[in-house]
Amino acid sequence: MAAIGLGVAVFIMDVTIVNVSLPSIIDDLNITSIDAEWVNAVYSLVFAALLIIFGRWGDRIGRRKVFMGGAVVFAIASIFAARTDSGQALIAARALQGVGGAMMSPTSLSLLNATYQGKSRTIAFAIYGSIIGGMAAIGPLLGGWLTEQYSWRWAFYINVPICIAIVVLSLLYVTDSRDEHMGKQRDILGSILSAFGIALLVFGLIEGRNYGWWTSTGDRYLLGHEFPEGSLSPVPIALISSAILLTLLFFVETRRVKAGKTVLLDFRLFAIPTFGYGSLAAMIVSLGEFGILFCVPLFLQSVQGFSALGAGAVLASLALGAFVAGPTAAKLAEARHPRFVAQLGLVLEIIGIIALGVLISPTVSGWWVCLCLVVYGVGVGYAAAQLTGLILADVPIAKSGIASGTQSTARQIGAALGTAILATVLFVSLGNGTQTRVAQIEGVSAEQAAQISIIVESSAGTAIPAIAAKPGGEAVAAAASDAFAVSVRYTAFTAAGFILIGLLATLRLPPGRSREEDDEWEKGHGHAGLDGRETV
Repeated sequence: MAAIGLGVAVFIMDVTIVNVSLPSIIDDLNITSIDAEWVNAVYSLVFAALLIIFGRWGDRIGRRKVFMGGAVVFAIASIFAARTDSGQALIAARALQGVGGAMMSPTSLSLLNATYQGKSRTIAFAIYGSIIGGMAAIGPLLGGWLTEQYSWRWAFYINVPICIAIVVLSLLYVTDSRDEHMGKQRDILGSILSAFGIALLVFGLIEGRNYGWWTSTGDRYLLGHEFPEGSLSPVPIALISSAILLTLLFFVETRRVKAGKTVLLDFRLFAIPTFGYGSLAAMIVSLGEFGILFCVPLFLQSVQGFSALGAGAVLASLALGAFVAGPTAAKLAEARHPRFVAQLGLVLEIIGIIALGVLISPTVSGWWVCLCLVVYGVGVGYAAAQLTGLILADVPIAKSGIASGTQSTARQIGAALGTAILATVLFVSLGNGTQTRVAQIEGVSAEQAAQISIIVESSAGTAIPAIAAKPGGEAVAAAASDAFAVSVRYTAFTAAGFILIGLLATLRLPPGRSREEDDEWEKGHGHAGLDGRETV
């Protein structure tokens, strides 16, 4: 569990650890804002595109081998990222980190699914879920501390000893497993369609606000091709291409299954109620969850004057809640049902986010923010662990790699979609709110208000302190701060709405087994595998 937990920690943490280090990276490497966006986006894009492929590869050659290989790749990529002296090299290193993360993510779940059963399995998934919620919040705190005390480069160097520990612990304690019934054929076409289809989908979702959802927002360049302002944006091209490729993937994989050939993605998995409805719920929940991690640090630093370390410390209260939830989630699942715990977690997430939306203001105490995030974090700890367990509960062990990769990809797509939607809500309301409030200030023309709103929105609110420092800028900064608080409120309520939809999706999930039922199951009960044979 220590080996698997460290693997989960390192690839989840690197989704968020770079966020608070970006200003230092921009100054040190003298990169553009587009390069800075790609430092984050390329990791998520590569990670999501390769999850299913590496999950299936682990089924074929051994999950422990792929898991340890991912740790090695991640360590090498982290060294390259820490030693880079250009934005392009850093982007390439982050892409390689995405490869390592994609190797570890599905295989970590597969190893967990294959190693533990009964009560131990419930506890293991509770720990797994707590790590996911906790490390997502600890990332900004650790990144802020390393950046302020040492250098942004240590946000990458920190991964190296962790990856070494993962490899050593895996060699000593993790038992390898694979799908012994896989055929010798390799689904090359399915791998190509999946990788490019998902990559284009994630690109479109992440970059829609930057490039424009339909027409180009400015003179943009992508892969050497120019997209002049007002012309067709690359985003709809990417999304349409993705839809075509993923539709082809469905027909190709369905035909291969009927022909008895090995497939990358077995769509029959979605006929298992726990997997089908659970994956849908996890995707929708991820869509809502990532909004809070995105907007709160920006608000704390831009409006309330928190340092990167201080904002990370406030966000770490989410991790505290997630870690506290771990042991209690396992006990609740034993006493009741996993579905009950997952639904309780989602209810707590909704309460925490709505409370934050109601309380948020330029003068709100950081302690109130922490309290809301603790409640939210407890919910994440409950929901993440039990949803993961429910999704894989009835999947045959032989199919756990492909199932783990599929559900992880669903979460990544939900996170990308959530980032796109919630960022749009945040920044559109921030720009409009700033313009409306600034225009009401005496002596400020409508043209000046429009220019100020563009500056505030394009800087993600980070220009507010600089505006306040200018002569007569206090009133303008106060208006922009009020607009930022309202935009965070709208974003929080939107995120809560998505999580509510995810909660409704869990109503279609079977309750899962309690401890007593698990004990009966362990006495020898089997269930039919996807090939019709009994799988014990």
